[in-house]
Amino acid sequence: MDWGYTNARIRGMKSRLLDHHALDTLILQPDLESLMGELEKTPYREDIVAARGKYTGLACIEHALRENFTRTFRKIIGFVRQEEAEQYITIFLHRWDVQNIKTILRGKNIHVTNEEIRDCLVPAGELDEATLTELVRQPDLRATIDLLATWRIPYAKPLTEGFPAFAKSGDLSVLECSLDQYYYRDALDTVKAPSANHAMIRNILAIEIDVLNLRTVLRMIHDQVSPEDAGPFLIDGGREFDAKKLDHLLRLHSTDEVIAALGTTQYRFPGTAQEPGLRPEKISVIERELERFLVRQGVGLFRRDPLSVASLIAYFWAKYNEITNIRIISRCKTADFPVEHLREELVYV
Repeated sequence: MDWGYTNARIRGMKSRLLDHHALDTLILQPDLESLMGELEKTPYREDIVAARGKYTGLACIEHALRENFTRTFRKIIGFVRQEEAEQYITIFLHRWDVQNIKTILRGKNIHVTNEEIRDCLVPAGELDEATLTELVRQPDLRATIDLLATWRIPYAKPLTEGFPAFAKSGDLSVLECSLDQYYYRDALDTVKAPSANHAMIRNILAIEIDVLNLRTVLRMIHDQVSPEDAGPFLIDGGREFDAKKLDHLLRLHSTDEVIAALGTTQYRFPGTAQEPGLRPEKISVIERELERFLVRQGVGLFRRDPLSVASLIAYFWAKYNEITNIRIISRCKTADFPVEHLREELVYV
């Protein structure tokens, strides 16, 4: 397998990612129009110019980012031929299938227009734009799930199984959790064979699961949900937290106690993430630090063996982070968010 060729192509694409200076330049733009003008000086130029013909303002930037993201990963699929690399690409792109289905279900649940739902979709996974459009056209949430089942799309199974609980509670997070559990179970099964590349992929997936579970624990404790009711929302397969450890965290009495309990783990950083004046209960601060940790773990794989799947994983996380940073900048521009605070919202890698 020619990992050298794959690595060279990925390194070339990495060189086109926005560095700290470029992000700071975007941050300093006074408004959305100036921000779009600055993005036209970057590798996003083609997408911004194309989007200007259909959209304005924030919608223009969002559309351009979606188009760039989708095209970037289609390009990678076109030149990667290693089986293990293709497996990770599939895993990574499946997360966008899951995210798109969640977006459609959320839209149907709160009765927003089909056009609004379509504008939030990123057709980067196996569910292409035509498939997603047909799902959006369905009259309600149940019909959407039924169509997935009719098409024998695997995500229909966890949604169908979780639907009675959703119908009883009205809580959409029941269905979203079912999707997440299915996604990670399927992803881990894909890379269970013993190999160094599979071990690397399993490790980053396990860290993702830890982060998701810790966010769930923090929210459940904050909302005073009982451990018994919270347990079904957790995901198996984490790196550091098995069912027993998660149950212990759920039985603590405050987010303060959870932070203290994390002090002996690799996730001990949330305890130092609280700035003066921020209460431990403000879990958004901790969630942001967890997200930063996850992104840096992924991007940090650029330092691993170049003749492996490492650089591919790292690039995916770096590109995802870049898109996220630009979205944060653009949205903050619409809210007249202070520049000094905006920088704190970004993840620099």
